[in-house]
Order: sequence, then C-alpha cells, then structure tokens
Amino acid sequence: MLRTILQVLIVLVSCAAFGQNSFTIKGKAISKEVNLPIESATIYITSVKDSTVVDYTISNKNGNFSITVKKLNQPFVVKVASLGYQTWQKEFPKLTSDLDLGEIFVSDAVTNLGEVVIVSEAPPVRIKNDTLEFNASSFKVRPDSNVEALLKQLPGVEIDKDGKIKVNGKEVNEILVNGKSFFGKDGKVAIKNLPSEIIDKIQVSDTKTKEEKLSGDAASSDNKSINITIQEDKNKGLFGKFTGGYGTDKRYESSALVNYFKDKQKISILASSNNINSVGFSMDEIFDAMGGGRNYYSNSNGSFGIDGMSFGGANEGITQSSMVGLNFADEWFKKLEPNGSYFYTNSKTDNDTRSRTENFLTSEDGTNSSFITESTGKTRRTSDGHNFNMEFEYKINPSLTLSVRPSLVKNNSESKNFSEQSSTNDLGLVNESTNSSQSSNASSTFGNELYLNKRFKRKGRNFGFTFNNTNKSNDRDNITNSETYFFQDPSRTEDIRRQRVYDDEKDNTYYTRIGYSEPITDSLSITIRGSYEWKDYDNTKSTFDQNAMSGQYSEFNNLLSYGLMSKTRTFNPSASFNVRKNKYSGGMTLGTKVISMENTSLYNGTTSLIDKKYMYPSANAWFNYRLSKSKSLYMYYNFDVQLPTAAQILPVVDLTNPLFQISGNPDLNPSKNHSFHLNYNNYDYATKSGFYLYAGFNYYEQQIVFSRVFNPIDLINRADYQNINDTYNSYGGVNWSKAIKKEQHTFRFDIGMNANYNLNKGLTNNALYEARELGLSPEVRMAWDYGELLTIEPSYSYNWNKTNYENYSVGSSSNFTHNFKVQTTSRWPKHLVFGNDFGYTYNSNISDGYKKDFYLLNTSLGYSFMDDKWLFKVKVYDVLNQNQSAVRYINPESIQDIQNTVLKRYAMFSLTYKIEKFGGKKKGGDSFNF
Repeated sequence: MLRTILQVLIVLVSCAAFGQNSFTIKGKAISKEVNLPIESATIYITSVKDSTVVDYTISNKNGNFSITVKKLNQPFVVKVASLGYQTWQKEFPKLTSDLDLGEIFVSDAVTNLGEVVIVSEAPPVRIKNDTLEFNASSFKVRPDSNVEALLKQLPGVEIDKDGKIKVNGKEVNEILVNGKSFFGKDGKVAIKNLPSEIIDKIQVSDTKTKEEKLSGDAASSDNKSINITIQEDKNKGLFGKFTGGYGTDKRYESSALVNYFKDKQKISILASSNNINSVGFSMDEIFDAMGGGRNYYSNSNGSFGIDGMSFGGANEGITQSSMVGLNFADEWFKKLEPNGSYFYTNSKTDNDTRSRTENFLTSEDGTNSSFITESTGKTRRTSDGHNFNMEFEYKINPSLTLSVRPSLVKNNSESKNFSEQSSTNDLGLVNESTNSSQSSNASSTFGNELYLNKRFKRKGRNFGFTFNNTNKSNDRDNITNSETYFFQDPSRTEDIRRQRVYDDEKDNTYYTRIGYSEPITDSLSITIRGSYEWKDYDNTKSTFDQNAMSGQYSEFNNLLSYGLMSKTRTFNPSASFNVRKNKYSGGMTLGTKVISMENTSLYNGTTSLIDKKYMYPSANAWFNYRLSKSKSLYMYYNFDVQLPTAAQILPVVDLTNPLFQISGNPDLNPSKNHSFHLNYNNYDYATKSGFYLYAGFNYYEQQIVFSRVFNPIDLINRADYQNINDTYNSYGGVNWSKAIKKEQHTFRFDIGMNANYNLNKGLTNNALYEARELGLSPEVRMAWDYGELLTIEPSYSYNWNKTNYENYSVGSSSNFTHNFKVQTTSRWPKHLVFGNDFGYTYNSNISDGYKKDFYLLNTSLGYSFMDDKWLFKVKVYDVLNQNQSAVRYINPESIQDIQNTVLKRYAMFSLTYKIEKFGGKKKGGDSFNF
C-alpha cells in the first residue's frame, strides 16, 4: 500500500512540474450591438496547421473567460462562438506568455426573415439551456472507431472498467440515437456498434421521466442522458459487420449486426452465437466477443443485460448462448412515432460448484458456537426467452400527447441439479444430504405504461393521466429425490423424499394517477395528484409423494403444500411544490398513503385470514444547485414504507428444504426507511480536471429480518420473520481526475476513494446481535496515449472490510483484496493491432483449499486488409491458464467461500467483414441507391 501511495505522489509531482510550462488566455465576450456580456459563449483555440482543437472553455455570466494552455510554438487561432452571433476569431504566431484579449465585441449573426443563419464552423462545445452539446467533428478519433471511443475523447466523460458512463461525475442512465432508444435506453449496443464517423452531435442533459419531458418540468433525477445525433447525409445508409471464429477446445464465436437508416426510419438486426461466455457483438477491434477481455457488458458467467432485460447465462459456469434481435424506429405518419425491439435468446449453462460456509451462533444464555457446512454441486440449465418492447408517441394536437409503452417477456427453462452437503460442529458430523432434481419453469410478464399529457396556453399549466399495469405468471414443475441423514439426533436418523412439486404463482399490479399542475409564478408551480394502486398476488404450491407401488407422484402431501393470496389497495393523495431558477431547481412532494391488505392462506387443512390497515405519510424532496457552469450540488430525500409479503405475514411453514424451514409471522409490521443522498460535482473544462464527491445515508426505523434458530443436534435452520428497529447503512466517495495533453499525446489519471459504514442487527437463536461494518476502497487508474500508436492503461484497487460484533460468537472479522490490471494496445505498424490485458487478484481471507490469488492474461493480434474492410484476428484467453472463480461473501451471520466453473485457456481464430454504405455512396466508391 505504501508503495502505491508513493507512486501516486510521484505522478502528482510530475504533473505539477509539467503544468509550470503553461500560460493563461483571458478576455471578456461582449455583444457589439447591445454592449452586454455574453454568457455561455464557447471560446476555443485551434491550430493553424491542421485546425485541430487545442483547448476550449466557456464564458461566465459576466462574459469573462480564462483558459490555461501549454506553451505553443506554432501559430494558433482564438475563436469566440455563441448561438445567434457571428464567430469572432484572431490569429497569433505563438504563445510564450500570458495573453489578455480584453473586451471582445461579437456581432449578431446575419438574419434572414427572422431566422438565424449559421455561419462559419461549429464550436466544439455549446450550451443550449440545460443541454451540453459536443460537436463530434471537433474531437479526433482513430478511423473506424465506435461511439464509445468518441465518448472517451469528450471532456468530463468517463467510462469505467464495468462500462458505466459518467459525465462530470454524474452517471448516465439513458442513451438515445436521434431521440429514440437503440436496443434499449441504456445504449450498450449503440455505443459499441455505431461508427463514430457518422455522428454529428453528442448532447448531454439531465435525465427526465416521460412525464417531465412532456410537461416541460425540470428533471428530478441527478443522472445524465446522452442523445447521439447522426449526420444528415449519413442518415441514409446501410452499415454493419459479420464475424466468425473457431478455436481450441471447440470454442467458437459468430455475430452479425446490420443497420439500415433512411431519414426517420431505422432498422437494425443483431444476431450472435458463441460458447465463450460473451454477449457476442461488439465493435471493439481488440478483443470484441471475448468474455473477460475488455467486453464490459458481458459477465464472466455469460449473462448480460440490456435496458433492464437479462439475456444468456445462468449465475455461474460456462454458457453457450445464441441471440437474434430486431430494433426499429419510424414515423408512420406525421403525428405518430413508434419504436421498439424484439429479442430471442437461447442459452445452455454447465457449472460445477463447491462451497464452504462457517456459520456463527449465539444463544440467549450467551453461549457461543459455530458450525461448518461444505457442499458440492453440478448444474445443467437451458433456457429460451422472448422479449418484446414497443413505444408509441402520438401527438394528437400540439398541446395533447399520448405515450404508450407495452412490453412482453416470456421465458422457458429446464435444469438438472445434483448436490451433496454436510455440516459439522465441535462434536463431529451432524448431518449430510444428497439431492438430485430436475425442473421446468415457464414465466411471462406483460406490462404497459400509458401517459396522457395536456398542456394549456399558460406555460407550466398541465394535466396528466397515468395508467400502468404489470401482469406476471410463473409456473414451476420440480421433481426432487433427496436423502438427508442425521447423526446426533436420537429421535430420528433420516429424511428420505421422492416428490414432485407444482408451483403456480401470479402477481398482477394496476396503477392509475391523475395530476394537475398550476404555475404560481414563472419559476414556482404546484401539482396536485391522486393515485390508486391495486395488487393481487396468488401462489399455490402442490406437493405429491411418489407411490412406492406405481412409481407415480400421486400421494398429496398436506404438510408440504399450501396456498397464499394477498390483495393490497393503496390510495395516495399528494401535493408537490416545484421551483426552477437559473441557479437552482427543486421540488417537494407530501402526501398520505391509505393502505388496506387482505391476506389469506390455506395450509394443513386450516384457513387463515389476516386483514391489515395502515396510514403512512409519503414524502420526497430534491434540490439541485448550480454554483457555476462547472459546479453543482444535488440533494435527495425519500421516505418509503415496504409492506410485508404474503409469505412473510401468513402462518404457513415452508418445509420444502429438509434443512431449512421458514414460517410467516402474523404480527409483522412494515419496514420504514428514510434515505438521503448528496452529490457534489466540479469539472473544469479548461484544465480538463474533475472533482466530485457523494454521500448517502439510509436509516431504517423498522426493518424486516430473518430470525434463525438452530437446534445443535440436527442444525436445521428454523427461521421466521421479525422486526428490528434502528439500523442504518451509510456510504460515501470522493474522486479526482485530470487529463494532460501535449500535442498528440495524452496522459489521464483518476484517483478515488469509496467508503461505507453500516449498523446491522439480527436474531440468531433468539439472541439479538449487532454488527458494525466499515469498508474502504481506494482506487487509482491511469492511461497514457502515445498518439494513435500506443495506449497503456494501468489500474489498482484495494478493498478492506472489517466488522465488529456485539453479543455474538465472534468479536470481529476482516479481509482485504488487491486488484491490479494493465491494458496495452499497439497500432503499429499500419493495419496491425496488438492488445494485452493482464490482471492480478489477491484475497487475504480465503479458506484452505481455495487459492487466494491468480493471474489472468489475455492477448490479441489483429490484421486488417482490403481497405480495412476485412480483419483477421487471433486471440488467446487466459494465456497463463490460471483463471478461477473463488469468491468470499462476508455477512454478520456467516463467512462463505464459493468456487465455480470458469473458462480456461483457449485460442480463437476469427475473420470479420465490415460494410458501410451512406448517402448513395459506398465507402471506397461503390454506389448505393435508396
């Protein structure tokens, strides 16, 4: 750790020394016609030699600007641009001292019949109301790069190792293409597959809900939204790529992505199949489809998500997955704009697992003990899924808009499992069991979101109507053969089961709301709403024992069967106050929730009815303060009440698992949670440095937890649900980043620290314990670009956790991990790309029999030919053949080590073909007509 700190200090000292050779250009932008300062004007410096953007900044409310630039020995141009004004520019021979431009008088743009005529070049950055707009052509990227590479060049934009995008420290949770979703609003497919050369603008704004977009309200979220606009002449075209590869150990990959754009009509088809735990589609030319090799969006288990939808893979193991997807957007007629997507997925997963769990026990009399559970298992799972999403926006008239978003998800899966488990205490073996099962599962979810907005003549006056529904069904059929043996219980020695279980579950939710907004002043408005929600839940479990004579599962087991029903009705009237000023905006909503619950169960011949009525306040508030163009402060508060489920509150004992029994508690109360979040951001455009911090606190007045009771002679976990009061979890973090650019070379570094402190409480053997957990996670990331020839990206993270217990069998537990990674990419000589990913992971507290550390090295060599339309590549995954999946989970009641099957070393040979045809011409000169 000391060595890492010293290395960071050396880097900071080097950066400081490097910064001494820099000078300041300052001035004041003033409107020539009205003699007033121009706020948010873009001031940027370009090289006379090749017109590349050297640096830029934005003027403040007084028109003043200041930009720090490294020494320039060649001619450069200072330009001032703002919407509605002509671009002012002046050339200088070199920059060897500070430069004061004084007052710069900018003329109004030429107008024609009231319309602004755009003259000269577009500035690299422009602020339009609440939108920060980047001109894509001002930021140079390597030819054939994707949108992700372009985003990395934009100031303030960060993409971490997990693919999470942040703009000035704020997370991006929506990415659109020409205002429409592209294979989901999270944009994972778009930024990986759209070529950067077709992009016109990158627009960044605060993320708004559909209601906020249509009503014109300020965004209540602190997240960011990115809209990618395509060049007008590139909005007609066909582009995509096809990849196929085969490797050692029968590994293979194949993928295709074809996009057809014609004005507002956009159709994209995506397909992939592989057995290397990968999404299977990516424009990354280094490792593309290789899971674990810069493929941010697939997990090591083969699963991945798009817009909240999960595809491929199970929880662990090696997965063979296939997928076909279709995305489209269009304008069927002038007022109706639909867009949607469809996916079909298929996956097969094999996994071998083993685990060791140390369980801590404390009794009411203060006696402390523990026991060890060890298990092994094999799983084979296949699944098929259909996922359909649509969105229709119908502009009935200029003031009335209807938005409808239906979705349908259907999944079918089959699995076979075999497991062995044993538990021991101080006296020796307590129990052991074997279990083999095969199951099938069919689930479907239909959802719809309808929103109608009516805007009136007075700005800010709106009427809104919402109706949402979610209808879920899940049918499971499971055949289980299990044998459990007890060695310290004199009352019984075994539990043998040959059973078939049918589990039918239905969950339907309907929600409607009406609201009316009235502006009190230009900046203050009030909204009155009333909502009503009704939820119906039904779960029937029927268990049949095998008839020893016939072999059929025909004997109904009353103790292992039950029925649960729940009806919940919630009425919530509320009033919201919203304010929107130039510097700040905020809102507060106060209301009352009136709730009625009817819960019914049928178990072991007994019908139980539990009716509950509650009345709770509902409250949330948010506040966003912009201290300057680069600094902002965001705060959020919410009070939430979570009702107990039917299974938690009804007196039913679930005996499905011979070693785990759980029953409901009719006296259970809802959980009540106060949550608070604070976020501060500061990004300096001129120095390309950013600082942000965040903090959050969740306080639970009342929480629902498991209460576990273990009998020492059989170690069966007999649990129910109880309420615990006064617990909390808190978190915080700070981050500083900076980019230093000298000519064509760039050095970037990012230093951060995350921390959390939690108070948990629980019940074990009727004894209340407390666990106070502290976690610290410092991280350093760097990147050095030597022009376009070489990129080196090292990173290091350290994670430390310690938990102190009160009234528990152990006083404390702790562990730490080291993670070091370095990525290198070389693009020399021409047409050759060589990439390496190296990682080292160490876990201090893994149990005996599980390796504490391992190295992972991936390498790739690619050669492009025939005008770079073809790419041949050879990749080697896990060169050192050390990959493993040994992880540790620490919670207040146990420490668990788990190891699963992972991909091991293989080589892959692949060939990729790219096609690009735009605006009637194909890249390279071939014609293409529309």
